Amino acid sequence: MTDFFQSITEKLKSAGIEDAKFEARLIFAFVLNQDADNFYFSCPEVSKEQQAQILEITQKRIEHFPLCKLLGKKGFYKYEFIVNEDVLSPRPDTEILVEAAISIIKEHSFKTMLDLGTGSGCIPLSILGDVEGLKATAVDISEKALNVAKKNADNLSLSKRIEFVQGSWFDEDILSKLNKSYDVIVSNPPYIPSQDILELSTEVKEHDPMLALDGGKDGLDSYKRIAQISKEIISDGGFILLEGGIGQAYDIEKIFEKEGFTKHKILKDYGNIDRCIILKK
Repeated sequence: MTDFFQSITEKLKSAGIEDAKFEARLIFAFVLNQDADNFYFSCPEVSKEQQAQILEITQKRIEHFPLCKLLGKKGFYKYEFIVNEDVLSPRPDTEILVEAAISIIKEHSFKTMLDLGTGSGCIPLSILGDVEGLKATAVDISEKALNVAKKNADNLSLSKRIEFVQGSWFDEDILSKLNKSYDVIVSNPPYIPSQDILELSTEVKEHDPMLALDGGKDGLDSYKRIAQISKEIISDGGFILLEGGIGQAYDIEKIFEKEGFTKHKILKDYGNIDRCIILKK
């Protein structure tokens, strides 16, 4: 069956999939319900039904359907999350925000956190998983996204420490749905300028929710609104951690400074781009 594994790898490689062998291993592991490490040096027997399923997944992947959404799961930080087309696929760069938040929360012994635009819940749940005693509120406009986040919370045994709220930060009554004060606010809001959406990869623009991508004309619409509401509900000495797009860090910093925040730090991602903006009240 090694020949079949090799043929799948070649199909993916020919379609421009960068790490074709690794993705082939993940596909085989998913269909055979085994650990991907089992496919380093050999491939077990695959039934005709399993071959058909592998070929079906491979064909969709060749058409640039995101692998994580074909498999229904994605590793992020230390955990594995359910994902589908109702939520943004977690990105490694966002782990920088998670690690920074964990460090700040532990340093200051913070107890409450708000996540705006939670999607799969990967940000707050990763933080909760590493910080005992912390409680969180997670907000999303999408009921379908919240359903995914709730399943992830259940899977990680964190449901008792997180409250989910359906709503938009643009809603006039959003503050009435939230607690009066949070020690930390985290958010990875939509930040792609509207005119740049068409330039995104097929995997992103056709399979991630548009609500999680489109940040308005300059990509900064959500930051302006988040800054307005955050100043009303963040505790004195509290922190806000935001993910931003390429070249946006300075503008985001200035938006929040106008609302009374001060810059604490800006962290670069793995591509040396200013990605995580940390501000203090």
